[in-house]
Amino acid sequence: MSLRVDVAVVGAGAFGAWTAWHLRRARLTVALVEAQGPGHSRASSGGETRVIRMGYGSHEIYTRWSVRSLELWKGLAERAHDRLFHETGVLWMARESDPLTVSTAQTLKRVGVAHERLDRAELERRWPQIDFGPIPWAIYEPGSGVLMARRAVQRVVADAIASGVLYVRAAVAPPALRGRLHTIDASGRPIAAETFVFACGPWLPLLFPEALGGRIFTTRQEVFYFGTRPGDLSFAPPAMPVWIDFLDQFYALPDLEGKGLKFGLDRHGPPIDVDRDDRLISPETFAVIRDLVGQRLPALRDAPIVGTEVCAYENTSNGDFVIDRHPDAPNVWLVGGGSGHGFKHGPAVGEHVAGRLRGDSETEPRFSLATKSSEKRRVIF
Repeated sequence: MSLRVDVAVVGAGAFGAWTAWHLRRARLTVALVEAQGPGHSRASSGGETRVIRMGYGSHEIYTRWSVRSLELWKGLAERAHDRLFHETGVLWMARESDPLTVSTAQTLKRVGVAHERLDRAELERRWPQIDFGPIPWAIYEPGSGVLMARRAVQRVVADAIASGVLYVRAAVAPPALRGRLHTIDASGRPIAAETFVFACGPWLPLLFPEALGGRIFTTRQEVFYFGTRPGDLSFAPPAMPVWIDFLDQFYALPDLEGKGLKFGLDRHGPPIDVDRDDRLISPETFAVIRDLVGQRLPALRDAPIVGTEVCAYENTSNGDFVIDRHPDAPNVWLVGGGSGHGFKHGPAVGEHVAGRLRGDSETEPRFSLATKSSEKRRVIF
């Protein structure tokens, strides 16, 4: 039996789920199609936690979208009666000459985001459990923090279904594009729509290899959870914030909900086959992480690893998202390229996509396919 709706959204991660949510809020009929379930273990929107920060250097659109997204995440948490956001604060570590952090402070001030500039003495006074190494100063965002990612995506989908979105658990076959697309095959069931939005994360270039081949590359990212001593609260909020060192490309999240302190590398890992590869930690990354934790968190030098995750970053050439029409099908939209920082922006991305479909939002050139190439030059951190 076929299904007909105004818009079919393929993929129930942060981008797809919020797009469906906003479209339904605009009174359109919407089908949300997902192969594995929201927040599943292979998805870029899976995993326990994601950072939400406002700082993005001089890239003001991301700062404004983070501000808007946090408002919508908090609204969702209130409706769901679930603590989906932990206001831990986010600490940006800087060097003496650090254009990214300097421009971040300027943008935060311009947009009106609360923040502090802290010198080395103040950093050591507030967070003595951290060895700041070469860090002379930092920016602190007190209102930022951590989203409970897997649970939050599931809540978005549940909220969308409650509002009338039709949820379909099915795998979508790669569509044959010859002008306008009329139907998709969802595990043998045809779904017809006026417009199709594909927000499939790392599966997006697999569905559209001609349009996205080389423009989105998927990497393996490994994170570790370290157990703390019984009764030790110095690595949990409010004693420990999120902290990020973009120059050395690593980050840490405090111990939340008993999971352990999360530590990961922000540098791009090796390629990953999202359908076939095992999600096991590599000895090479384990050794690097052990060394970094020992340097920066001396009390955890010999702490046990109580959990690990392997997730997939679906990166564009420069780190900007893709939000654009398919070049061969005017009613097909490609939404993805989260590039490791996209989860937090899900609410604002969905709002923007819904506005583009209705003709209410202006085109943002940086999200076009034309700005993406196969040359990897990351500019968004």
